[in-house]
Amino acid sequence: MGITKLADLIRQDALDAVSHKDISDYSGKVIALDTSIVVNQFRTATPSLSPLTGLFFRTLTFLEHDIKPVFVFDGKPPEEKSAVLEKRAEAAGWRSANRTGAASSQTNDCLQLLKLLGVPVIQAPGDAEALCAWLVREGTVDAVASEDMDTLPFGGNILIRQLNAKKDSEVVEYSLTRLLEKLQISQEEFVDLCILLGCDYCDKIAGLGPKRALTLIQKHRTIENVVLHINRKTYPVPHFWKYKEARKIFLDAPQTVAPKLTWAEPDEEALVRLLCHVKHVKEDRVRHRMEKFRQTRKSKREEREKAKIAGGSRQSRLQEFFRVTRKREQPVEAAEPLSSKRKRPKSK
Repeated sequence: MGITKLADLIRQDALDAVSHKDISDYSGKVIALDTSIVVNQFRTATPSLSPLTGLFFRTLTFLEHDIKPVFVFDGKPPEEKSAVLEKRAEAAGWRSANRTGAASSQTNDCLQLLKLLGVPVIQAPGDAEALCAWLVREGTVDAVASEDMDTLPFGGNILIRQLNAKKDSEVVEYSLTRLLEKLQISQEEFVDLCILLGCDYCDKIAGLGPKRALTLIQKHRTIENVVLHINRKTYPVPHFWKYKEARKIFLDAPQTVAPKLTWAEPDEEALVRLLCHVKHVKEDRVRHRMEKFRQTRKSKREEREKAKIAGGSRQSRLQEFFRVTRKREQPVEAAEPLSSKRKRPKSK
């Protein structure tokens, strides 16, 4: 679910925090992704196909654009998320939600596929979104790519949405720093705002819309003070409201160590064995995509080399130009260094 109507609120009150980009703008960047969100996207879009196929194609697209993806897997979810997980399981037609964090067969398949593609995978101690945001704050990655807005209250400095290779798709980037400046609130106050809007970890105050919630936080600064100043009949506060627990989840850093990230060449033969012989994807499709991947990456590498050579050539010509111009005779006054302490004539 993420944060209810947060994207709408940002568009209305903090548009400066949003920028629109192209996938090519992230060339050379390390991007963390919540694997479950990526997989669920493919499961929803193509329910008749294995999400492994979509994950295979999407990862190669990232690599072709010189994006370094890091896939993060969920660990054991917080107890406060149980109600939301049960609703999701019911909507998906599952018997029950996974509350233990134990890897499913599909998760294991995804792990195996990503390792064969040569990209790093990380097991989060809790929610993957929380770890993704922490990786940005630690400087391990440059941004988080996710469709959920939870990254922002978790403290992720840069959130990217709609990161795909569709020609008509525009990547949307959110800056947490600009967002807080525009809303004139702190990170702690922003977390309280997100709880009022509605999050995965507790109930919300019924009837309290985004605009009203923002005004209340800007004026009263904490949920405790907001509750003291609202009409409890108009805005009934939930019984046994666990907003403090939700606040702690957002603000506490994951208990883990920043990993060392390495990328390797995809293992085509092993990928064919997994996707074609085990998951029954057509081999021609996999082989063709791998060939396209190699050709695209080779072409982009050659383009970068040409640009580098052209840049060096331009630099050489500029240096030659300045070497000639310095030989010209100049007036003594103009040739004095900028650090000269000569006195300027006093103005009359």
